[in-house]
Amino acid sequence: MLTEPGRDSEKISKNEFEAQIPQLRVDLINAQYDLTTADFSVLILLAGNDRIGVDHVADRINEWMDARYINTRIFGAPFEEEQQRPRFWRYWNALPPHGRTGLYGAAWPINILADKVNGNFKKKDFERWINRANSLEQDLVNDGTLVLKFWVDLPRKALKERLKTAEKDPDRAWWMEEQDWEVFKRYNEIAKPVKKYIEATDTPHAPWMIVDGTDGNHRDLKIMTTIRDAIVGRLNEPVAPAPAAAISGTSYPDALGAVDLQQSLSKKEYKQKLDKYQRRVHRLMRRAHEAGFSPVLAFEGWDAGGKGGNIRRLTNALPARSYSVIPIAAPTPEEKSRHYLWRFWRHLPRAGNAVIFDRTWYGRVTVERIEGFATDEQWQRAYDEINDFEDQLAERGMLVLKFWLHISKAEQLTRFQAREVTDYKKHKITDEDYRNREKWDDYTVAVNEMIAKTNKPHAPWHVVPGNDKRFARIYVLKTVCDALERALGER
Repeated sequence: MLTEPGRDSEKISKNEFEAQIPQLRVDLINAQYDLTTADFSVLILLAGNDRIGVDHVADRINEWMDARYINTRIFGAPFEEEQQRPRFWRYWNALPPHGRTGLYGAAWPINILADKVNGNFKKKDFERWINRANSLEQDLVNDGTLVLKFWVDLPRKALKERLKTAEKDPDRAWWMEEQDWEVFKRYNEIAKPVKKYIEATDTPHAPWMIVDGTDGNHRDLKIMTTIRDAIVGRLNEPVAPAPAAAISGTSYPDALGAVDLQQSLSKKEYKQKLDKYQRRVHRLMRRAHEAGFSPVLAFEGWDAGGKGGNIRRLTNALPARSYSVIPIAAPTPEEKSRHYLWRFWRHLPRAGNAVIFDRTWYGRVTVERIEGFATDEQWQRAYDEINDFEDQLAERGMLVLKFWLHISKAEQLTRFQAREVTDYKKHKITDEDYRNREKWDDYTVAVNEMIAKTNKPHAPWHVVPGNDKRFARIYVLKTVCDALERALGER
């Protein structure tokens, strides 16, 4: 497929192979144990036209290395649970933490190629998913992951011999799958998209290694040596000092300043509208559930801005089985050991259910930026990562709505003081809240930039006038209802 016609396959003698194995295995184990204390993970992608050979390589990796520290996932056709979420959801869920190795077989390269070859893509879908694959790999590499990609390649004649031998061998026949002969029969048809995919995704940050699989010993030795050298090389790289976080000097439209915070509702009008919109959102969410349509609602805002109150008025109108609320605090050690978007990908709902995030992935470009928890480089590239994430949600048919609960600085102080004297609200106020107030202007700059760079038609921002709690709650409910009606074709 990728081997040149008439090229002699690469081989290694049995004696040479066996002579190199003992030291190689020692080196691999040592590298793996040194990795356990490192601040990065390793992700090995195995793919190729020789599925039996790829499976053998996966077995060899787990045999020669310590399988306890390898997260092995061989992905087949998506399960029903996976089909209800964006294509890359299952890959994000399986990502290894820092210090561990992830081994993926038949992951996104094979998944994307299978859809292309089987005619499941519309025009330009193949190119779009190639770009998605490159973005995913770039995101992982940016986060520190060492991505190693191997394509195990067999010439057509050698593939036929491999399959015939496997069929005749009682110990191997059970490995055979119907798709193995299908790949052989469509060998020439498959070759063109494979070549295009590999060339388009062979990037400096995540290059492909094409391995001739004709000789199993050569194949295994080449792959295992490459893994060892890559891990050892990465472990020996000097640690570069992280640049300090900074506030951008670029000016963006003042989305917060444009909001009229004087808007309000009387108690009577609020009560009437609350009943009206809660009934409406209940009906619409039932329709969304029946249609397999999933809203993703993201709530951000100032401390004491009213996120909790708005979320409660929304969830009070919904059946408990139809939604989940995810409160986001400082990342746990488990979350910090992976890409910052991992903890959001894993909470995406099944088709027909809603998820409500109380604080979100936008912490990367607000709190983490201002407080110096993310480097300048990290929060600046996060805009593209976030836009790509939300693109994939919308592409899967999810309704993405983002709310910034906006209040004045004076109103925030009033609410802080009220919390301090209210028994059931005292837990909500901390010294950190007051420290954040001192950086109000910095946060204003960051939020305006955030809105300017991530406000998209398929994932819009809604800046909610929040000085009057009643007005804000109705604003949010009405916005959700209007968006659901549009998405469900009711307007």
